[in-house]
Amino acid sequence: MMARRLTPEWLDELPPEDRRAMVSRADLARVNAWMLQAVWARRALRRARRVPARWMDIGAGDGRFVLRIARGMGAAWHGATIILVDRQDIVSEATRAGFARLGMRLETRIGDVTDVLRSGERVDLLTANLFLHHFEDAALRDLLAAVAVMADGVMCVEPRRATPALWGTRLLWLIGCNDVTRHDARVSVEAGFTGQEISALWPGGTGWGRPFEARAGMFSHVFSVWREIPA
Repeated sequence: MMARRLTPEWLDELPPEDRRAMVSRADLARVNAWMLQAVWARRALRRARRVPARWMDIGAGDGRFVLRIARGMGAAWHGATIILVDRQDIVSEATRAGFARLGMRLETRIGDVTDVLRSGERVDLLTANLFLHHFEDAALRDLLAAVAVMADGVMCVEPRRATPALWGTRLLWLIGCNDVTRHDARVSVEAGFTGQEISALWPGGTGWGRPFEARAGMFSHVFSVWREIPA
């Protein structure tokens, strides 16, 4: 099994108006679709049979991925408040309009995710897509501890750290992905997860159910956990 290794991703270091960054963000929408990320996310959320009133997504980027999930979750979800957290303000008017058409109220938090998680805010659901792998284990343990205080449910879809996923990154040129996307895909797999690695860092504690963590397809890895409903 490959050892987990973190390398800086180029997209995180490029200014949002950089052309290569803009192309890479468009690439990521296609890569997400290729990896079936929204499919795995919706399956994990439906498994819990919970409907959140306040839903926060951390490392949300331009918000299009969350909108894709929301569109497939059914009318019961469409009254939720969506809170997108990212260091950059890159949510387009089209994405904002998409949430509005679903009847969802959109809020954004621009800044460091760790500051938002320690703000004292409470949410019913916290999600992340291709975000947790940016953190070394010690920092991720601290982040998950803050999440456990803030949220009643957690669902994350991450890269699967495995040889087939690594091979898959070498084929991204076939769908026209640029150099930034190809580089970041490879290092994302190398920093991804396998087995029960996220569960081992989850603080748990009284009131929390047992985490669910598993491979999702060839390229993805899903983690979810929910507070127990009082009898």
